Amino acid sequence: MRTSFALITALSASSCSAFAPSAAFSRQTSSLEMQTSRADFLKQSLASAAALTIFNAPAFADDIKLPSGVSYAVSTAGDGPKPDIGELAAIRFKASYGTMVIDDIFGTPEPYYTRVGSGGLLKGIEEVIPLMRVGDRFVVTIPSDMAFGKKGRPASAGKPRIPGDATIVYEIEMVGLPGKEPELIELIGDV
Repeated sequence: MRTSFALITALSASSCSAFAPSAAFSRQTSSLEMQTSRADFLKQSLASAAALTIFNAPAFADDIKLPSGVSYAVSTAGDGPKPDIGELAAIRFKASYGTMVIDDIFGTPEPYYTRVGSGGLLKGIEEVIPLMRVGDRFVVTIPSDMAFGKKGRPASAGKPRIPGDATIVYEIEMVGLPGKEPELIELIGDV
């Protein structure tokens, strides 16, 4: 961390020198000299911005592993509210085992509604949903003991069989919290 801070400070200081008046600056400076100094300024500014981008990568760039073994990566960070336990949440998801898609409701007109913490979903999903905000999209990797366990899941109408000890990957998007979203009538101002 100190190394990156020192590098950022040095790069920032060098780019700030472009704002300092130089002894060579005078009213007789030609437009060609001005363009050169503008180009130098832009190069230094871009170098500083690149350094800041590299060393201040967003927190969602890495997988986050929970104590249960469930891990997730944030592919899109939302800025909406987080759900409370017992609250109704609208989610969209795609579940897969290897290359086999188990379920996919991203293309459906309505999201899937669930009560947060009710136990109606896989344990791994129940653990991750309270961590999400509206607008978040997570890629969640669920170990077998937090998914379908040693028995797996038998095939059902339109759903493939899932073998025992299968690691399941979910892509989940929190699309709404009906209890926390402003009502349409409040949004349009027709109260």
